[in-house]
Formats: sequence, C-alpha cells, structure tokens
Amino acid sequence: MSRQPHPRHAVVHRTREEVLSEVRPVTNVNQTHSERLSRLEVFALKVTSHIGSPQFFLIILGWTILWTGYNILATMVPALGWKSFDPFPAFVAYLLISNVIQILLMPLIMVGQNLQSRHAELRAENDFEINVKAETEIKEILLRLERHQALMEDILSKIDPANKSLPQDTHS
Repeated sequence: MSRQPHPRHAVVHRTREEVLSEVRPVTNVNQTHSERLSRLEVFALKVTSHIGSPQFFLIILGWTILWTGYNILATMVPALGWKSFDPFPAFVAYLLISNVIQILLMPLIMVGQNLQSRHAELRAENDFEINVKAETEIKEILLRLERHQALMEDILSKIDPANKSLPQDTHS
C-alpha cells in the first residue's frame, strides 16, 4: 500500500534551468551605463565630480581670499605701493568672472547630476531584478526541501511504520 504525499508536498517539479529562464541574466549596469555615454556626458560627469569636491571648494576659497585680500590691501593701504586691479568695495571684475564661471558650469553640473541620477536608477532596477531572482531561487529551494522532507517521512514510515514523522529540531 503506497502512501500519498501530503497535499502541501504535491509540488510540480521544475528544473533549475526553468526557474532561471524566467529571469533575464544579470548585467553590469556600471559598464552598460559607461558605454552609452557621449564625450560631452563624460566631460559633464568629470566636471560634476570635481566641482563637488572639497579640493575645488578650497581652490575657490583661496582664489577669493587672494583676489579680495590683495585688492582690499591695495585700496586701503596706499603705503604698500600696490596697484588695485579690482578696487574695493565693488570687486566688479571678480563678480564678472565668478558669474561667467557659474553660467558655464551650471548646465554641465545639471547634465552630470541627471546622468548620475539615471545611473542610480539603473542600479536600483538591477538590484530589484537580482532580488527577484534570489527570491525565485529561494522559493525553489524551499519547495525542494519540502519535497525532501516528504520523501524522508515516506522512507521512515516504510522503515518504521510506528514512526510517522521526522524528529523535530530541538535547537530552534
């Protein structure tokens, strides 16, 4: 007399290839993203990464201190004999140069930030796909473990008809 497996163990057997074929292969999104960038986009990313660095801030701070410091001293302390090229307090040349730099850098920074955002979205999508794939594989492993549990119970019941189930794990 053959014992029927418990209904929860009556699972359709699927091969690993069938499970994996449901999910597309994992790709390196960093490489894919880099390969799709134009020269201008690569330049914009480099500018964005350098402008957002502490070194760039220190360069701008140093330039500002030197420019304004020299012109303040040249204007306020004539005994030094320095000639002011951008007189205090207006600093017209400094403001003009600063604004031109800002006007030129702002679009590049925005392009770079958009590219970084798009790259982050690609990485997030890739992470999600990997998680879905892992979840699918874990479900398949759990189903196989349940089938093995049922088979073990069947084998034990044939060896020792008085023992109807596997011993319970006392460590959990």
